[in-house]
Amino acid sequence: MRTSRQKIVAANWKMHLDRVEALSLASEIIETAQREGLSAAQIILAVPHIHLHACGRLLESVGKFPLFLGAQNCHHEAKGAFTGEIAAAMLASYQVAYVIIGHSERRQYAFEDSKQLIAKLKRCFENNLKAIFCCGEPLAVRNAQGHLAYVRLQIEEVLSTLQPAELMNIALAYEPIWAIGTGLTANTAQIAEMHDSLRQLLMELSPAHGQQMPILYGGSCKASNAADIFATPNVDGALVGGAALDTREFLNIVKAIQDK
Repeated sequence: MRTSRQKIVAANWKMHLDRVEALSLASEIIETAQREGLSAAQIILAVPHIHLHACGRLLESVGKFPLFLGAQNCHHEAKGAFTGEIAAAMLASYQVAYVIIGHSERRQYAFEDSKQLIAKLKRCFENNLKAIFCCGEPLAVRNAQGHLAYVRLQIEEVLSTLQPAELMNIALAYEPIWAIGTGLTANTAQIAEMHDSLRQLLMELSPAHGQQMPILYGGSCKASNAADIFATPNVDGALVGGAALDTREFLNIVKAIQDK
């Protein structure tokens, strides 16, 4: 189903690739996407922080082609004595366009809570950065049939604190935690149920803007299942993990949404 919402396919490289590998993959994606005219969706490369400068230099050549640099996280404070962290202002100085906020791995391993995530979003907006805000449930919650309420609370606790205009700088990414890195994928009925619930919640939070926020699917999306996923109502793109480390696999996902 066609909508006026922005289509987005974001690559989350996580903690993969050394400098040579990162530059090779970024170059291949940029050159192939341009050659094949894959311009119907925004393509975001969320690379490890150490590769932002080099990959950003490559992306300078794309002009108006919709290929953007993304970061995988930022700190919730504007600056300070936080060894090993990175501020939103630093990311903005490297032409970063998007920041992934609240990924399940950050919530699990760095113990990020809603208060921190609200602050991170504010730091992004202060620096004209857009956010990919993640939500999703673990397998135990899904099996107990508590998934809709669980994810709804994740969203309400954070997005309800934002101004309506700030919501326009967010793409929501639903990531069923049980389908990340496991090879499992939610079936289309499960995806439709959750994405419909998320759209309804966004409309409740902001009747003026809730229909326009893109909702991405982030659970083991790959070229072989992308077309079925993108045919599901209220799916406006994908946050891609493992498949994003292969040029052809990743761009076939982009092709799948371009055809919708």
